Amino acid sequence: MPDTSDQDSPISFGPFQLFASSRRLEKDGAPLHLGGRALDILIFLAERAGQVVDKRELIKRVWSDVTVDEGSLRFHITTLRKALGDAGEGSRYVINVPGRGYCLAAPLLRSNSQPTQPAGPAHPLPSPLARMIGRDEAVEQVSTELAAHRFVTIVGPGGIGKTSVAVAVAHRALETFDGQVYFVDFGALSDTSLVAGTIAAALGLTVNSDDPAPGLLTVLRSRRTLLVFDSCEHVIDELAPLAERIVQEAPGLHVLATSRESFRTEGERVHRLLPLACPPEGVELGMAEVLTYPASQLFVERIAESLSGFELSEEDAPLVAEICRRLDGIALAIELAAGRVDAYGIAGTASLLDSRFSLLWRGRRTAIPRHQTLSAALAWSYDLLPAAESAVLRGLSVFVGPFTLEAALAVALSQGIGEFQAVEAISNLLSKSLIATVPAERLRYRLLDTTRTFVGGKLVENGEADRVERAHAEYFRDFLRDIALKSAGLKSTGGFLPYADHLPNVRAALIWSFSDRGDRTIGVDLAASAAQFFLELTLLTECYRWTRQALASLDKPAADVRQEMTLQAAHGVSVMFTQGNTEAVRSAFTRGLQLAEELEDLHWQLWLLRGLHIYLTRVGDFHGALGTGERAEGVARKLNDPAATFNVEWMVGVAHHLIGNQHEAVRFCESAMVHNPDSQRLNIGHLGYDDRIVALVALARGLWLTGRPDRAIEAARYTVREAEQLEQPLTLGISLIWTIYVFLWVGDWANAEILIERLIDHSARHFLGPYHAVGIGQKGELLLRRGDLAAGIEHLRASQATLYATRHRIMTTVFATALAEGLAAQNHAVEALSTIDEAIAEIPGHGESFDMPEMLRVKGDILIRSGEAAEAERIFRKSLDLSRRQSALGWELRTAISLGRVWQQSGRAGDARALLAPLVARYGEGLQTRDLIAANELLGALNR
Repeated sequence: MPDTSDQDSPISFGPFQLFASSRRLEKDGAPLHLGGRALDILIFLAERAGQVVDKRELIKRVWSDVTVDEGSLRFHITTLRKALGDAGEGSRYVINVPGRGYCLAAPLLRSNSQPTQPAGPAHPLPSPLARMIGRDEAVEQVSTELAAHRFVTIVGPGGIGKTSVAVAVAHRALETFDGQVYFVDFGALSDTSLVAGTIAAALGLTVNSDDPAPGLLTVLRSRRTLLVFDSCEHVIDELAPLAERIVQEAPGLHVLATSRESFRTEGERVHRLLPLACPPEGVELGMAEVLTYPASQLFVERIAESLSGFELSEEDAPLVAEICRRLDGIALAIELAAGRVDAYGIAGTASLLDSRFSLLWRGRRTAIPRHQTLSAALAWSYDLLPAAESAVLRGLSVFVGPFTLEAALAVALSQGIGEFQAVEAISNLLSKSLIATVPAERLRYRLLDTTRTFVGGKLVENGEADRVERAHAEYFRDFLRDIALKSAGLKSTGGFLPYADHLPNVRAALIWSFSDRGDRTIGVDLAASAAQFFLELTLLTECYRWTRQALASLDKPAADVRQEMTLQAAHGVSVMFTQGNTEAVRSAFTRGLQLAEELEDLHWQLWLLRGLHIYLTRVGDFHGALGTGERAEGVARKLNDPAATFNVEWMVGVAHHLIGNQHEAVRFCESAMVHNPDSQRLNIGHLGYDDRIVALVALARGLWLTGRPDRAIEAARYTVREAEQLEQPLTLGISLIWTIYVFLWVGDWANAEILIERLIDHSARHFLGPYHAVGIGQKGELLLRRGDLAAGIEHLRASQATLYATRHRIMTTVFATALAEGLAAQNHAVEALSTIDEAIAEIPGHGESFDMPEMLRVKGDILIRSGEAAEAERIFRKSLDLSRRQSALGWELRTAISLGRVWQQSGRAGDARALLAPLVARYGEGLQTRDLIAANELLGALNR
C-alpha cells in the first residue's frame, strides 16, 4: 500500500505515474487523459493496492453525491482499462474478482521509497584478472553505459574477452550496489527450461516451483541489484523475454550480459567489444613499438607465464606482430598460439599458422564471421595434438562445467585410451591451456566453453558421441550411488553437499539417458542414485521431474524393489513441496513403505513413516498422523537406536499437540530442548525439514496452552535461534510459522509483527508458496488484533484461497476462526456464524483439534452478539470441558473470561468469580500477558 503521507509524490506502475494530489496520470512522462470518475477509481484502487475493493465500497467512494448502479462502475472500469493499454494489458493492472470487487494488481513504487536490501551476502564474483590488457577503455565505457541504461550486453565473438570485461565492471560496481552484485554463469546450462531457476540459485534462493519467475520478480522488485549474465548465446531465446521483463518490472535492477549476439529486447544497450589492437600491416616496427599494442603484450605475457625467463627479441618481434594480426586480436586465439611456443618456438608457430590457415585468413577481416575465426584457431590447436590427446579432448567435451580427474579417466577409457596414457594426455592438455583448472577445495578441471563446443563437434563427426555420453552417464550413476553408500544412506546428512558442482553433469547425464538416443535403463538407475542428491541440494522441482520420468519407465512390477522404493520416497517428498498435498503424495509414501517392509529395511520404514506423518499433518489428518507416529514407535524399538527413538517421540508429540492432547505433547517434545547432534538422522530426504525444530515449536505452543506463558516465549525464541543456525529454508519457515502464535497469544504485537514480516520475506525469497500464504494470513490476524478489520479480513481471505488450493489444511481452521471474529466485529453476525461453523465441521474424526476449544469460544461470542445467550452459554461450557480434557489452560482461561463477562451482565457476578479466580490462581508466571491482564481486570470489576 502506498504511503499516503505525501500524496503528490508519484506512484509508479509499469510505464505509468499517478499524481493523486494533482489528479494527473502520465505514461512514459507524457500526460494521459482520463475522465474524472475513472481517475477517482484509479486513485482509490492505488490507495488499496493489492487488496480487493468491494464494488459497493468503490461506488460509495466515487459516487458519494449520487446513486448509481453497477453498470456505471463497469463502464468506467472499462474506460480505465483502455487508458492503461489494450484490453489484455489493462486487465492485467485492474483485475476483477468475481462476486467481490476490483483490485489494482500492479506492483507500485513511490518516488521517495527506498529499495529493500537483500538479507544475505551477494553471490561471489569470479576474481578479476590480475592484469587485463587493452581493456581499460572498454571497462570505463561499459560502466558508464550500465549506469545510464540499466541493461547492457557486451557482444563479440567467443574468446574475445567479454567475460573478463564484465567481471571487471562488476567489481567496480560493488560499492555502487552496496555489494549486491550477482554473477550468473549460463555456460554450464544445457536445459533452457532452467534459466529462471539458474538465476534464482545464483541469488541464493531455493527453487521449489515449476515456474520460479514470479517469485524471482517478487524478490528483485524492491532491490538495487546488478545481475551479470555470462555466456548467454545458447539460452538467449529463453532468457531474452525474462531479462526484458525483470528490467521493466524491477526499477532498481541493472543487468550486464555477455553474449555472441544481442538480446534484441526493449531497453537493451549493446556494447560491441572490438578485438585487441594489433601492430599494423606493412609497417616495419621495432620490438618496443610492437609491444605498445595490447595484442602483442598479451601474446608475450602468456609465453612468459609458461617459459620462465622468456624475453622477446628484435628478431622475433615482426613474427609476433604477424601472428597477432593473423589471429585478428582475438584474445583466446592469441593465448592458444602462445601456448604452442614452448613446443615450436615463435618462428615455428608462425609458420604453422601460415601454412594451415592461409585460405581461411586471407582477406578475412570483414568477410569471415568472428566465430569462424575462433573455430579456425581452435582447429589449428586441435590439429597439433597427438591422436591420444585429441581423442581424450573430444571425450572431455561431454562434460558440462567442472569435472574431476576420475570422471575424465572414465570417459577417456571409453575412447579406448589406457589409464596411464589418459593421465599423461590430460596433463599435456592442461599444459597446452586446452584444459583449465577451477579454483576449489578439490581439484577440478573444465574446458573453456568455446573449446568444448569445437571439440564436441569433432566428437559427433567421429561417431563417438553415443559411446562417450553413455560412459558419462554410467560414471555419474555409479558416483552418486557410491556417495550414498559411503554416507550410510539415511543415517547422516550432508554427504552430497561437497559434490554440488557436479550438478550440471548429473543433469546432462539424465537428459541423455531419457532422450531418444539414450538408455532408459541407465536413466532409471541414475534417477534413483540422484534422488537424494537433488533433495539434499533442495532441488525439489528437478527431483520431481526425474523421479516421475523414472517411475514411468519402470517395469511393472519393478525388477529392483529397492530402486523403486528410493524413487517413490523421493517422489513423494518432491510432489508434496512442489505440487501441493495431493493424493499422489500419499500414494508414493504408501507404496514406498510397502516396499520397505518387503525388504525389512527398518531405516527406510522409519524415513517413509516420517514423510507420511508430515503429509498427514499438512492435510489436517491429525489422528492419522498420531497413528503413523505410534506405528513408527514399533519400528524404532526394533532399531534400538536412541536417535531414532527421539525422532519418533517428537513425531508422536507433534501429533498429540495438533489433536489437542497438550500434556502429552509437552511430555514427548520437551527432550528437544536438549541439543542432540544425532537428532537429524531422520530428516525427511536430508531436505532441511528438521524433526527437532518441529518438536520445539510444538513444545513452545504446548507450554502456553498448559499455562506457562513465560516459558513458552523463552522456548519460541530458542526455537527460532536454533532454526537459524541450521541454514535450512524449510526449517526456518516452520519455526517462524508456529512460534508467531506464541507472541500473538501473549499479546506481544511488536515481536509478532517482526516475525510475520520476516516469514513473508523468507517464503517469497525461497518460493515457499503455502508458507507465504500463511504469513499473509498471520498478518491479517495481527491487523484484526490492532483494530484494522477491513485489511485484516482481506488478508485472511487471500491466505485461505491459496491454502485451500494447495490442500495445506493445517492452518485453515485457525484463520477461519480469526476471520469469523473479524466479521463479527464488523456486525456481520450471520456470515461470522457460518464461517465458524464451517471451520468446526472441517475437523475430521473425533471432532477434536488443538484449536477446537478456541473455535467454540469464538462461536459463543458470536452467539452473544446475536442475542442467543442460552445457546452461547452451552457452547462456552462445551469449550471449557474440552479445554480441561486437553489440559489447555490457555484456552480455558479465555473461555472463562468470555463466559464471565456474560454472567457479569446477567447479574451472576459470584458465579463468574468462582469460575475465573481459580484459573488465574493456577498461573505462576506470565501475569503481564494479555489474557491474564484481562482476567484480573474482570475479577476487579466483579469484586467491585
